[in-house]
Amino acid sequence: MVAWDIKPQGVQGQLKVVGGHAGDLEKALNAMVKAMSEAAQAAGTAVPGTAASTPLQGPVAPGQELLSRTAMGPVAAALGEYLKERQPQLTSVAERIQAAVLGAATATNEYVEGDLDTAKQAQDAAKSVRLDLLKDLGGRK
Repeated sequence: MVAWDIKPQGVQGQLKVVGGHAGDLEKALNAMVKAMSEAAQAAGTAVPGTAASTPLQGPVAPGQELLSRTAMGPVAAALGEYLKERQPQLTSVAERIQAAVLGAATATNEYVEGDLDTAKQAQDAAKSVRLDLLKDLGGRK
């Protein structure tokens, strides 16, 4: 059995700090994606203006504009590829933050309840980024 000496109020305070930083990170990532999207649109295409939009065939509801698809230039394609390649890393960061916060909260709650075995399970699940286990542990009661 592991000896624990947790101060729940201290954990709660640190989780609030981490939550604030996670929110800041989310805002920064959203701003980055928005800026890259705007950059892609502003970069234009490598085709003449008349070829920059391809009308799509098919019925259109009365009063609606014809459907079209704009051509994507090389800069837009490169930015899209960059985001596509970075998606796994960005997802991993988000999952690790979520696992750390959820694991600390669950382990602390179980510690307070006197269930050290479940607290240890929550700690181990957080280390291995097992969000499924953490969510199950948190909803047991």
